Amino acid sequence: MYYVYMLTNKSNSVLYIGVTNDLVRRLREHKGEYANGFTKRYHLHKLVYFEEFTDINQAISREKQLKGWKRSKKNWLVETKNPTWSDFGEKLI
Repeated sequence: MYYVYMLTNKSNSVLYIGVTNDLVRRLREHKGEYANGFTKRYHLHKLVYFEEFTDINQAISREKQLKGWKRSKKNWLVETKNPTWSDFGEKLI
């Protein structure tokens, strides 16, 4: 399986969109801030949205599509599955 996912910070003010083949491992990496970069700089630890794919090319295409959306549309998408912006990662890790 492949996953397109969205992370945010405690105040839900910054969004990050990524793709991975191992969502649990990737969440641990983000939460542990193992790599320098955007997610570490903004402390993006909350998994607020994800989609599953069986084909990596479809996942990458969806990631690119979501990254092209305006913030308001990304917020709408999160709220369709997660109206309270809860951390789905708490249940996975």
